[in-house]
Amino acid sequence: MATTRTANPAPMFGFNKPANGQLVGQAKSDGPQSGPTGNAQHPSALQKRSSFPQSSGGIKFGDDWKKCLELPAKDNRVKTSDVTATKGNEFEDYCLKRELLMGIFEMGWEKPSPIQEESIPIALSGRDILARAKNGTGKSGAYLIPMLERIDVKKNHIQAIVMVPTRELALQVSQISIQLGKHMAGIKVMATTGGTNLRDDIMRLDDTVHVVIATPGRILDLMKKGVAKVDKAQMMVMDEADKLLSQDFVVLIEDIISFLPKDRQILLYSATFPISVQKFMSNHLKKPYEINLMEELTLKGITQYYAYVTERQKVHCLNTLFSKLQINQSIIFCNSTQRVELLAKKITQLGYSCFYIHAKMMQEYRNRVFHDFRNGLCRNLVSTDLFTRGIDIQAVNVVINFDFPKSAETYLHRIGRSGRFGHLGLAINLITSDDRYNLKTIEDQLGTDIKPIPGSIDKSLYVAEFHSVDPEEDECDDDKAKNKELGAA
Repeated sequence: MATTRTANPAPMFGFNKPANGQLVGQAKSDGPQSGPTGNAQHPSALQKRSSFPQSSGGIKFGDDWKKCLELPAKDNRVKTSDVTATKGNEFEDYCLKRELLMGIFEMGWEKPSPIQEESIPIALSGRDILARAKNGTGKSGAYLIPMLERIDVKKNHIQAIVMVPTRELALQVSQISIQLGKHMAGIKVMATTGGTNLRDDIMRLDDTVHVVIATPGRILDLMKKGVAKVDKAQMMVMDEADKLLSQDFVVLIEDIISFLPKDRQILLYSATFPISVQKFMSNHLKKPYEINLMEELTLKGITQYYAYVTERQKVHCLNTLFSKLQINQSIIFCNSTQRVELLAKKITQLGYSCFYIHAKMMQEYRNRVFHDFRNGLCRNLVSTDLFTRGIDIQAVNVVINFDFPKSAETYLHRIGRSGRFGHLGLAINLITSDDRYNLKTIEDQLGTDIKPIPGSIDKSLYVAEFHSVDPEEDECDDDKAKNKELGAA
């Protein structure tokens, strides 16, 4: 089925908004996940796949185990050199457990991306890492694969901790790690975040847990209560490390590290690294291996435009974009929770399917919105910057800054929600007279060019079926030619 146009929206999603402003209402399927852009590996779909029968002892030595894999549909979308400019390594080159390789391939990961090539062998060696790579280029796999490889299921204690700044990212990372390790019998992964029942987490930690994916406040609370015993943990990963080392979290991170053994391994991953990271590195990392894959800051596959409007024209402009663009899924960013709710209400009144999410919602509703949007039950999501960190929804092909951000860092993370893993995407910015200085500043700081929006946008820049590779063609030669074109664009 071809990707449907937003110009013919599905039935409107109701927002039965109680006094506390939380999102409720029954979601109906909007169906944007079909077609070439429907390759995102949604948790519900992955959970339905059967695993290898454990009762038969799994795959034995000498079996052609790859023939038994249940692989997802091949993703034939063109990829940019952000993920294809590799050294030609294969996942098998790293001497990983066969059960882990099975999980990797069943995720649809065919070959390691550049950040994975650089990171996996170093992480396996036990050395500290400071890695900088673009959004959506495979950073999660870069640390989860070596982390899972090093877990010893015979040891009944916490062996690795992954720190993330948001609850949504914690749920996403835990789901990926569970899927990667689904053939690794006995491995136990737990996600723990604020806003959830503390007693449930305490009860879960009574049983064996090997990997904990957590937000800083909750895991520190569990450590201080003596419930999360991390004195034997060999590895700590900090995903979105720049955020974790900001003033909001850095004191908590310092406290968490004090509970870890002296010989632990620390891995830092982010797209941006402020000066605060250097201080942390000198205090806590031992001769870290530094990886920098940020020759340019913005993703090659994202085309950026701006539309010059007045504040009162923004909703009309957004309506025009919805009617003209071929949107699979979109994320629309506002600068405040109040504006998020007002805009979401306006979009539903215009007749388009829409959810909203922000940090002041109860966790129950945040989880529901995140899950339903990720599974394609709604086409458009209005959000604050809560959704800018690490969230990977491959069906998103358009990002709209309804409110232009104040900093280059925020802009970089926002537009990185489209064009995931080397695919193409569109970023459109609604600019008022007050935003002109910020626009120029961000262009200069990122070394990028944000162009005026044309009357008609070429669909090959962001619509999957207009830039998919013909699987019958010679994949190698075709990929090289098209990636060269994208790199020159």
